[in-house]
Amino acid sequence: MSHMQRAVELAQEVVGSTSPNPAVGAVLVKDGVEVGAGATQPPGRDHAEIVALKQASDQARGAALYTTLEPCCTWGRTPPCTKAIIAAGIAEVHFAVVDPNPDVSGNGRDELAAAGITVVEEEAEGAKELYESFAKHIATGTPFVTVKYAMTLDGKIATHTGDSKWVTGPDARGFVQKMRRVCDAILVGVNTALTDDPYLTARDDKGTPLVRQPLRVVVDSVCHTPVKAVMFSQPGSTLIATTEAAPDSRVLALEQAGAEVVVLPSGEDRRVDLRALLSH
Repeated sequence: MSHMQRAVELAQEVVGSTSPNPAVGAVLVKDGVEVGAGATQPPGRDHAEIVALKQASDQARGAALYTTLEPCCTWGRTPPCTKAIIAAGIAEVHFAVVDPNPDVSGNGRDELAAAGITVVEEEAEGAKELYESFAKHIATGTPFVTVKYAMTLDGKIATHTGDSKWVTGPDARGFVQKMRRVCDAILVGVNTALTDDPYLTARDDKGTPLVRQPLRVVVDSVCHTPVKAVMFSQPGSTLIATTEAAPDSRVLALEQAGAEVVVLPSGEDRRVDLRALLSH
């Protein structure tokens, strides 16, 4: 396995736990030996490069850094990684993807090169996919949306009576849980909430809810979601997206059940404007 591919695997392990920051993996190599490695920590904590630098300590001087994303050069919740890389005496920096953030894009590379560091753009399998959602949000201000549904060979998602519980099997349902683990939110319509009374949680292979949960979002134009819905007793937070047509009493009842209720514009069909929701 190449050093960069190792960095990609480190990043893949933390996808879903770093938002709004992108998941990054970093590896430090000196004389052909890995001396440090790390991945992006939750928001407000160290970026991948800093984790690797701290692990390598004095061995970082003269080493080569392999990172999946161009090192940041701006101040946010944490200082710029470029400054730390330069101060540590890194000799080479290899990165797989140029940061899509216009404040960083190319600037991180140029700052490192100006400090006398050899900078190499090195493609790696799976690296670009790590940042497709981050790039979408940076470019448009809206989230990257994945549509999930199950359908039979004849184009149905349930029997005509609606009494079929699952169209899929255990393997597909397990894959859905993997999808949920890396998402920031799970969105359903109110009819799903009424018909299925779903948990809308991310669970492990044994069915136990994970510590980190994606936000549950129910699109409900008039707040028909039952206050005794099972989702309100699950770990994590629930947001009800509704319109001005929702009675104040229903809004209050859902808030008292533990939901956050946000009133959004409605479209010509008097339903929640999904564009407004995605921009919220």
